[in-house]
Amino acid sequence: MGKPTGFKEYTRELPATRPVEARVGDYRELVEPFPTDKLRQQAARCMDCGVPFCHSGCPLGNIIPDWNDLVYRNRWREALDRLHATNNFPEFTGRLCPAPCEESCVLGINEPAVTIELIEKTIIERGFENGWVVPQPPAARTGKTVAVVGSGPAGLACAQQLNRAGHAVTVFERADRIGGLLRYGIPDFKLEKGIIDRRLKLMEAEGVVFRPGVNVGADLPVEDLKNFDAVVLCGGATKPRDLNAPGRELEGIHFAMEFLGPQNRLVAGDRPEHDGFRAISARGKRVIVIGGGDTGSDCIGTSLRHGAKSVTSFELMPMPPKDRPAGQPWPYYPMRLRTSSSHQEGGRRFWAISTKRFVGAGGRLRSLITVNLEFVKKDGRLQMVEVPGSEHEWPTELVLLALGFLGPEPDGVVARLGVDLDERGNVKTEHYATHVKGVFSAGDMRRGQSLIVWAISEGREAARAVDEYLMGFSLLPAKGGPDLPRV
Repeated sequence: MGKPTGFKEYTRELPATRPVEARVGDYRELVEPFPTDKLRQQAARCMDCGVPFCHSGCPLGNIIPDWNDLVYRNRWREALDRLHATNNFPEFTGRLCPAPCEESCVLGINEPAVTIELIEKTIIERGFENGWVVPQPPAARTGKTVAVVGSGPAGLACAQQLNRAGHAVTVFERADRIGGLLRYGIPDFKLEKGIIDRRLKLMEAEGVVFRPGVNVGADLPVEDLKNFDAVVLCGGATKPRDLNAPGRELEGIHFAMEFLGPQNRLVAGDRPEHDGFRAISARGKRVIVIGGGDTGSDCIGTSLRHGAKSVTSFELMPMPPKDRPAGQPWPYYPMRLRTSSSHQEGGRRFWAISTKRFVGAGGRLRSLITVNLEFVKKDGRLQMVEVPGSEHEWPTELVLLALGFLGPEPDGVVARLGVDLDERGNVKTEHYATHVKGVFSAGDMRRGQSLIVWAISEGREAARAVDEYLMGFSLLPAKGGPDLPRV
């Protein structure tokens, strides 16, 4: 694919990012424009590798070599069609996905992998610029109705697929705007919200009905869902993992989403005094972020933009290696050190460290106490052991808990519909169907906290399962297959 000798002639190259001193002063996206000729060179690096492992690395089964080849040949419209055949929202994944496809790229065995994510993002942006991305309403309606509860990437993908199959789809979202964590979780410097809005306009033009500000089970009785022929639960894994250390009740300790969500509202122009939400400021504070994943990284970047006095992050596990670990060979996704754009902007990172207790005065946080950890093998398993004499006190006025999510909130719509949960607390399904007739589930609510690309894949797969339930058959694509119109 691409140029037969391209992988020998060109090296991996990515676009520059805006200078740190400029970008920490705003919430705009970071990446600078990338010349088309250089992008085509990157596509030319895709090899005729025989078995393209990038397919299996991508949860969506994206047909990556095909659109790489089309970009190299300057056939952008065809590349867009090939990209959209398996991915409803490449403008989201092209910005937010950790690119497991690149980790399984065959070229990546002994050379830097193909810049798959960059090419994907460029294809879809060129499609929007040229007016190629247009509404695709169904040719006919089935007379069936579906309620999708939750408007994150799983819910939106499921809704779009079911609508294109001809069903009448209504999406319910308890927040005041559509988008789930895309809207009120991911900072604008990673995903400007106009990117979401332009896709939502297309979906509305296709016939999808959005109902924000409706908390199903509270504002809307679950009995009203009986008016729909099928229901799909896509509410996400929104129950945060807590840190039950002494002093947790002190003022100044918050879950990450209590910090990130309101900031997105501020960027959108909302104001706490008028719109009824609480914004948390890091300005002038010594901020400690507990948790080293993507959410923790987002807290770092946001705190720096607030003007924090200092930002420090803690990770319980030891520092991962910079290169692929020996026990995680290609094409598996390796657990290695990853440095985000927020990490590059400032702050300090510490690994193998555990928070023991919080210290306060007058009910407010003043510091926290940590202990260093070492990992020793016992009975063939690694165990955490505290290092004697390693206690340390860290002055802080703001602690953000970015420890991941435990699953869906067990009350609300889950409890009122009476669906079963599995041993991990997620909605239990078989082929995306719960034990309650006509009720399905997809995304993080079903599989647990995961990646955006998995959420979109789950939404597409669930849509096919719902379509089969409603019609007895489905022409919606299976994983990696093209969309087919209903005849």
